Amino acid sequence: QVQLVESGGGLVQAGGSLRLSCVASGRIFGINAMGWYRQAPGKQRELVAVITRSDRTNYADSVKGRFTISRDNAKKTASLQMNSLKPEDTAVYYCNADLNYNGYTWANYWGQGTQVTVSS
Repeated sequence: QVQLVESGGGLVQAGGSLRLSCVASGRIFGINAMGWYRQAPGKQRELVAVITRSDRTNYADSVKGRFTISRDNAKKTASLQMNSLKPEDTAVYYCNADLNYNGYTWANYWGQGTQVTVSS
């Protein structure tokens, strides 16, 4: 079964750091873009950062300079290093990726989400 599994969320004080990790598991033939999204209570899910297979990155304006996305294609992982965290970064963070699961079909997958809470 192909799936994305996140880890690394938790509770941190404002100004602190957290590192989120996402691993793609199962029989996977390829991975294109990988990204992190977040959803705060009462708000829509929003893009935080995305990284292509060639390591091109894009960030939401609200996290530029504080968050860094990276990936390891051999390990099928993506990470999000979050520094200088603010209370407004509090949300459930979701990993997202385009995966090839049979050698010729691509599909978009979501992880189950991991809670990040930043206290003031």
